[in-house]
Amino acid sequence: MSVRTGLDVWSAIDFRPLRGRRVGAIVNPTSIDHRFQHLADLLAAAEGVRLVSLFGPEHGVRGEAAYMEAVGQGVDARTGVPVHSLYGTSFASLRPRAEWLAELDVVVFDVQDVGARYYTYLASMALAMEDCARAGVSFVVLDRPNPLGGDLVEGNHVASGFRSFVGLYDVPARHGMTAGELARLLDAEAGWGSDLTVVACQGWTRSMRWAETGLPFVPPSPNMPTPDTALVYPGMCLLEGTNLSEGRGTCRPFEQFGAPWLDAHALAGRLTRMGLPGLAVRPAFFTPSADKHRGASCGGAFLHVTAPAAFRPVRTGLAAVMAARELAPGDFGWRTEGYEFVTVHPAFDLLAGTDAVRAAVEAGEPFPEVARLLDDDADAFLERRRPYLVYA
Repeated sequence: MSVRTGLDVWSAIDFRPLRGRRVGAIVNPTSIDHRFQHLADLLAAAEGVRLVSLFGPEHGVRGEAAYMEAVGQGVDARTGVPVHSLYGTSFASLRPRAEWLAELDVVVFDVQDVGARYYTYLASMALAMEDCARAGVSFVVLDRPNPLGGDLVEGNHVASGFRSFVGLYDVPARHGMTAGELARLLDAEAGWGSDLTVVACQGWTRSMRWAETGLPFVPPSPNMPTPDTALVYPGMCLLEGTNLSEGRGTCRPFEQFGAPWLDAHALAGRLTRMGLPGLAVRPAFFTPSADKHRGASCGGAFLHVTAPAAFRPVRTGLAAVMAARELAPGDFGWRTEGYEFVTVHPAFDLLAGTDAVRAAVEAGEPFPEVARLLDDDADAFLERRRPYLVYA
């Protein structure tokens, strides 16, 4: 094993820092140690530790819920403790209730992130950490590697009027931080005054690819099946703000995309001619079994990342949107229904963190000019995050 996660580190000492304390845990199926033992089971069996409750972020404690599907309350069949939802039917449901926290001395967060601002687990972490600080409850992050590595950053500011659960804080789309590092940054910048402990991974460095960690990749959500999916996600998630299928309901979501009205060969050719670094594109055909264009034959493209160090997912996702719109302007559309509890802004604007990108696309601005709008914060964020980094 090349890397030991924060869970591995504390499991090895039988969670001694938690003895005599009432514990709640934010978990999902990724909350396992190198022996595939789940944190909830380990805490329930740990000497002197009282596991009081589990908290389910999006997709739930055991990972059964679909994307943007409310997570219910209940009792965990394995441990017998109450399960509280951190993903219901309103923005208020994303926070832990005061009465839940009143029963606890400490909340432990152990969920695998994928290194993209849109992925909601770190927003759940931040909201819980803020409320724990207010309630006088300690907060522990059992850290895990960033599957994208930690050296590259891509993205723009999230404008204050466009904050949502996919852009709750002003961090770039690809932030290059671990959960523990981001917890340190958010706590310091927001001034929450959290009693925060980050249990660092051992053996992880910022330049590591997932395969080098020696860790198993447990899908952190139903449409994040492999590390390859995570690599394209910071850009291809932008397609959720359009009427393009981002490949949900297929075996390779986000790596392939399309629509019934797209010419696959024309689309692949257009993207190839754009000269996107670290990428080869081929025509693809698929029929989604769920979500957008369910049951319809779609023409599209499949993204093969040939050079991960050169590949820029945010730029690639924008290119996919613009190429599809240019090839079928009469059929392409922006998503208009509410998205992540917000109805006043289009979903694409929430994902982009601004309406300037969509406006530039609609105005026919050339791709390089629009791409610059999605990457105006990368260099500044490298300096901004520096004091909070844990790993070399």
